[in-house]
Amino acid sequence: MTAIYTYQDLLEVGDNDQSRIDFVRGCISQHKATPMYRMAAIAEDYAKRRNVTIMQYQKLLYTVTGKAVPDNYSANYKLRSNFFDRFIVQETQYLLGNGVTWEHTDTAAKLGDDFDTQLQEAAKAALTGGVSFGFFNLDHIDVFKLTEFAPLYDEENGALMAGIRFWQIDPKKPLRATLYEPDGYTDYRWKDGKGDFLHDKNDNPIGKRPYIIKAIGDEKDREDNTVIYDGENYPSFPIIPFWGNPHHQSELEGLREQIDCYDLIKSGFADTVDEASYVYWTIQNAGGMDDVDLAEFVDRMRTIHAARSGGEGGTEARAEAHTIDVPYESREALLDRLEKDLYKDAMALDTDRIASGATTATQIRAAYEPLNSKTDQFEYCTIHFINGILSVAGIDDNPTFTRSAIVNSQEEMQMLVQAAEYLDGEYITRKALELLGDGDKAEDIIAQINANSLPTV
Repeated sequence: MTAIYTYQDLLEVGDNDQSRIDFVRGCISQHKATPMYRMAAIAEDYAKRRNVTIMQYQKLLYTVTGKAVPDNYSANYKLRSNFFDRFIVQETQYLLGNGVTWEHTDTAAKLGDDFDTQLQEAAKAALTGGVSFGFFNLDHIDVFKLTEFAPLYDEENGALMAGIRFWQIDPKKPLRATLYEPDGYTDYRWKDGKGDFLHDKNDNPIGKRPYIIKAIGDEKDREDNTVIYDGENYPSFPIIPFWGNPHHQSELEGLREQIDCYDLIKSGFADTVDEASYVYWTIQNAGGMDDVDLAEFVDRMRTIHAARSGGEGGTEARAEAHTIDVPYESREALLDRLEKDLYKDAMALDTDRIASGATTATQIRAAYEPLNSKTDQFEYCTIHFINGILSVAGIDDNPTFTRSAIVNSQEEMQMLVQAAEYLDGEYITRKALELLGDGDKAEDIIAQINANSLPTV
């Protein structure tokens, strides 16, 4: 089993530059060898509809000696389903599709204009790979996936204390890495196998830098055109892990085998239908025809749709065309069963099954119950992550969420009207506008109603 590097291992390296360079490179290699990284890489492929198993599947033929050889003659469709990405997007958008609601109006501005977008990216990455990482970078957050960030946890309490973000756009291009520590970050680069600090435009090595850098004085007043900077760091490590579930594992765990089974059966079904579309010929009284003659006959039938008919000794040869009826009931039943099981095991909502007829509000709520239960669990993970970001940013606030759900608007409106005499007028107005899809106009309409209800003097 591959040993896991920890924050204590980084501390033992000390301040020796070359030792730290070697440690960073070794940590990246070690991280890529961990089971969690490998699973996250596979899950990312499935999320991008590059289902690994069906893409690598190769049909085989066996010789008389039992040797397996690739079957390059028959149909070999590789149909890839989109279940995994659908489940991830549905859960993310169900919780975060309407953005985060804050108690204080200035919180959103402090976290950046794209906070809701970045939060969704972090959530999808967390569900896909098991965990993602949010870096509070002065006035916004940057999201790192597990496949590009090697975490260094504390051996004593399990807290994330440091980490290495790495990337390489091509195997022939330099490997870049940034080591994040509580007291700053350091950029490294490996070119032609040799590691070094990242250099500035004057080819000077750039060492560790604080997270917050401010210029001191006015650059215009300096004769040498040099600016002196002052730096500071955050009260705690500014990178927060975002776990996708309490199990700390990819949502693909337990679903991959069912997705692979669905893809293989569907692809095999397509292969069978393709091969069954061929017309097979039986030729009577043609004992003198060898394989070349038979191939010539089939070729003529495909091209000019006619062939000579003459057998041995003047006996008339007869050719009959045949097709094959493909048995499909069992495969369709199994595909339908697999699809139902996938939605059940993923605790996802199959909208096709509630949109196929007139569905009551009670039936809709029942259909949403598994997704609600799973999202409740995911919401706890999301709040924990957001609270970590707020702590680093020095913000005191509480996030809430408005989930996106399908409703039977007519039935919900009838229930609202029936209960109107027992509820507050503003509440009725807000709920009615939400059902009509105009919830964002509630404040303006309520203000207008209140203004019109004021007594005239």
